[in-house]
This record gives sequence, C-alpha cells and structure tokens, in this order.
Amino acid sequence: MEPMRRISVIRNKLFAAMVGFLLAGPVLVHAEKVYLIKVDGAIGPATASYISRAIDIATEGSGQCLVIELDTPGGLVDTTKAIITKFLAAKIPIVVYVTPSGASAGSAGCFIVLAADVAAMAPTTNIGAAHPVQIGAGGDVEKMDDIMKQKLENYMSSYIEMIAEKRKRNVKWAISSVVESSCITAEVALQTNVIDIIAVNLPDLLKQLDGRDVNGKKLMTATASVEEIMASTREKILQMIWRPEVMYILMLIAMYGIIGELSNPGAILPGVAGAIAVLLVLYMSSVLPMNIAGLALIGLSMILFTVDIFAPTHGVLTFGGILAFFLGSVLMFDRMDPVYRISMVFLVPATLLTAAFFLFIVGSGLRAQYLPSRVGSESMIGQIVKTESLIDSRGGTVMFEGELWNAVCDVSVGAGQNVAITETKGLLLKVRPVINKEVGDDSGSS
Repeated sequence: MEPMRRISVIRNKLFAAMVGFLLAGPVLVHAEKVYLIKVDGAIGPATASYISRAIDIATEGSGQCLVIELDTPGGLVDTTKAIITKFLAAKIPIVVYVTPSGASAGSAGCFIVLAADVAAMAPTTNIGAAHPVQIGAGGDVEKMDDIMKQKLENYMSSYIEMIAEKRKRNVKWAISSVVESSCITAEVALQTNVIDIIAVNLPDLLKQLDGRDVNGKKLMTATASVEEIMASTREKILQMIWRPEVMYILMLIAMYGIIGELSNPGAILPGVAGAIAVLLVLYMSSVLPMNIAGLALIGLSMILFTVDIFAPTHGVLTFGGILAFFLGSVLMFDRMDPVYRISMVFLVPATLLTAAFFLFIVGSGLRAQYLPSRVGSESMIGQIVKTESLIDSRGGTVMFEGELWNAVCDVSVGAGQNVAITETKGLLLKVRPVINKEVGDDSGSS
C-alpha cells in the first residue's frame, strides 16, 4: 500500500504543477510593451502628425510608455506648440530621448524635451539654444523691430517657464535657453535638473525607467518588448519635402518649366512640370518662412537674363542677373538658423545652372521666334532678285531660285536690275527697286 500511496501523491503533485503552469501561461506569455518612434531632422507639420499618431497608437495599445528618440536642430514654433499640447494631454507617459551620441535638441527640440514626462539624453549630446528666430509658419525671419523682438522673446520665455514648472525642471536655465541661447551638455543637464536620465542606449534607458513612478503609473520596462511605430508614407514624403533645399529645387523647376514653355510653345512637359512645382512651392511657402527681399532679387535676375538676350550690353545684364540670383538665393531663408540654412555648395552650382539655362536654352528659344521664316511664301519676303524683263505696274518677270515669277512694281524697273520682294499674292510677286549696298545681303537671287 505504501508504494501505491507514494505514486498517488506524486501523481497529484504533477497534476497540480501542470494546472498551475497552464494557469500561469497567459501571464508568462503576456509581456509589457514599450512603443518607440524616431524623429530626426527639423520639426515641421509632418513631425507633429507623426508624434500625434504615435501617442494615439501607444495609448490604444496600453503601452508602458512612448519613447521618442530625438535629434533635431529646431523647427517651427507653431508645430512645436502643437506637439507640446499633445504631450500635456496624453494619457500615456512620454519619454523623449536625445540620441545617438552627437545628437542635439536645439531650439524647438529643447521645448519638446522639457515638455516630456521623462527627459533623457545619451552621453555627448547637447540641449538648448531655444532663442526664437521666427514668429511662426510663414513668418519673416530676416528682420524684426526691437519691440516685436522683445515681445516674442518675452512670450517664448514665459512659455518655456510654464513647461519647466509643469514638469518640475530647472526653470532658471529654461528661461536662459530662450533669452541667452544657453546650450549645455547631457552631463550638465542631468546635474542641473534639466533632464532626468543619461542612458547609453535604449536597453539602458528602459532599465533605468523600470520602477519609476510617472503620473501615478509605475513603469515596468526592464523586460518589456519594444514596438517601433514607423512613419506613414505621407509623413515621410511631407518630412522629405519640408526642407529649404527641396523648396529651392522646386522653385527652380517651376521657373525653368514655365519660362521654357513660354520660350518654346507647345513643348507641354516643361509647362506641366512647372505648374506642379508652383503648387508645391505655394504649399511649402505657407510653412517655411521666406524673405520677400530674396524672392524680389530672384525675380529681378529673371528680368535681367531675359533682357540681356536681346539688348547689346556685352554681358553686363547677365552678370547683374547672376549676382541678383545668388544674393536672392542667400537671402531667401535665414542663414543664422541651421534649420533653414542652404549650403554654398548647393547655391553656387544652382546659380551657374540658372545662368546657363537663360543664356543658352531660353535665349535660343526666344531668338528662334524672331528669325525670318525659312519655308513657304513668307520666306521669299525680303529676298533680292534680278528682273528678267521690264517691270512696272502692269507686270513683268523675275528669276527666283531658277524659276520665273510674274512680278509688279510701283515704278518701272528695267531688265537685269536688282529688286527686293515685298509681298506675295499667290504666284504674283510685288517688288521694289533696291540700292547697290543692299545687293551684298542677297541670299536668294540666282
């Protein structure tokens, strides 16, 4: 009986262990999830759309938090405010992580980091320089009067102060980042309570986040799986074209296409490409801040290029056009802000290409429209021929390209004289006498 009892006990224990394993299975299979997105580049409308969509997905997926890996030189004020508003209303913890090493959270990026529930940076990264350089979408970044500049500075400093107080971060430094364009490293930011964590990489960040209480929620991220939310095709396209270089290229395409169509009517393709580019430029100009003086200089260069095709200025207007186009390109966007800066390596070839386009392509097309006709009866006008008989108002004959033509003239012209064709009426030519010096230009007589 004793062996049977032992077997029964062992069997019961095995059964209990199996039941416990099956009951614990769902718990073991279920893993905590952390959502991740990556923002690299200027902060624009596409960025706001991407972040907003990611917050909604992470909230619906009951994620532990949303991690935003950030590397940006800055961006638009209006877009930054939209992102921060979404942060403050989010029902899921937002972690902004400035990475990789060498990355920065400049200008608008500084606001975004400070507005996060948890602010983290990788070693050898920096944050700051949040001084405003433009009012908002479509604002003029070139010059502001002192009163407007002070009003904008006061507004942005109070805005970042509100964010820092909300997240219990270093308010004094936050204000200095706007007023004095202060910029600090990750190590200094951690020491001065600007950020919460310095993490070497994402696993290190998740390890340090584990157990942290954020808005009453204890994070469990040490063993959480990471699910990256990719940008949509639309967001990728908008982010790609939302760059001053792309807008500059589109503007050149619009200019080349429309002027090419006008100088060579009927080509169709240049006109269609130019029209599409114009629409895209108009859309982008409502977002990117542009300088009217830069656009005016580029418009002046177009006029100078075109006039020089017909005016005998020996290249003076062409040189002026090249200079005006280059200066306009430089002034079109604010070169003090790295977000809108276009490299000289890009501007110089664009200027030379535009000059060549006008001098050779557009010039040839416009000059061709003013050349005399080379086919049909219109090509006979102006040709100098010799009379074969006496010609007067009643008639006569001339020889043109080996053929006899009937001709009339208002005055009598003897045989063997030079006359110029002034009009054609079917097979009848109207001519006039010519003086000797016109004979040297004769290219159609026989």
